[in-house]
Amino acid sequence: MPRDPGQAVPPQPQLCLGLVRHARLRPRAHAFAYGMFYLRLPLRSLGAQDFAARLISRNGANVLAFRDSDHGDGTTPLLDWIDGLLHQHGVSDAGGEIWLQTMPRLCGYVFNPVSFWFCHRPDGALRAVLCDVRNTFGERHLYLLEQGGAIAYGSELRAKKIFHVSPFCKVEGQYRFRFLRNHDKDGERHLARVDYDDLDGPILQTSLSGTARPLRDGTIAWALLRYPLMTFGVMARIHWQALRLCLRRVPFFSKPHPPQEKVSR
Repeated sequence: MPRDPGQAVPPQPQLCLGLVRHARLRPRAHAFAYGMFYLRLPLRSLGAQDFAARLISRNGANVLAFRDSDHGDGTTPLLDWIDGLLHQHGVSDAGGEIWLQTMPRLCGYVFNPVSFWFCHRPDGALRAVLCDVRNTFGERHLYLLEQGGAIAYGSELRAKKIFHVSPFCKVEGQYRFRFLRNHDKDGERHLARVDYDDLDGPILQTSLSGTARPLRDGTIAWALLRYPLMTFGVMARIHWQALRLCLRRVPFFSKPHPPQEKVSR
């Protein structure tokens, strides 16, 4: 049946080509930036559908793949899981679109240091952001960012750090988050900035930016040509940067036990 011309076009899956930046301010200044790509998936609009592009599959083998079981609790349907988690923590008005921002599997492999769930109200306002943070020890923690009402893009959100990520930072202090989006001639641009302050003040500044394009075979092919081993490179670069910090004698801290609570603010 043809679509009603007056009916709004539902959001479509996106592939974002962008850049990850990381800067350490002390005790040794250290910075790097890498090109990358990632997915932005409108989960309510997508439902249980597979992708139209041939170079990516949902829950199947392909050059690129998105597996539902990589997210949420691994078994519950993703929308049921995120809606349940939000309701459990007092967020009952995020019935609008849920955009999941994450890296896909490449040739079956992925390591996602952080995935973002952008949870909107029915009127389109951003209501909450869930940050799914993972470390190289196979552990994960969820930081729920919400302030009781709509979140303005560009505003600062904070969360107490209680989860070990890097052996070069203590588990103390706080994260400061800022999310921005705008449109330019190349399309919709997204920026997620996460800065970390320990008890002595700012120590890390990180950001993930990207320009969104429709998830089509041409876009996927271009991304693969530019970053053919991207997901494998994520883990390799983590260890390479750790070695560089060791050689520069940045203090090393042992991994504590993970927090008992799965979700914090």
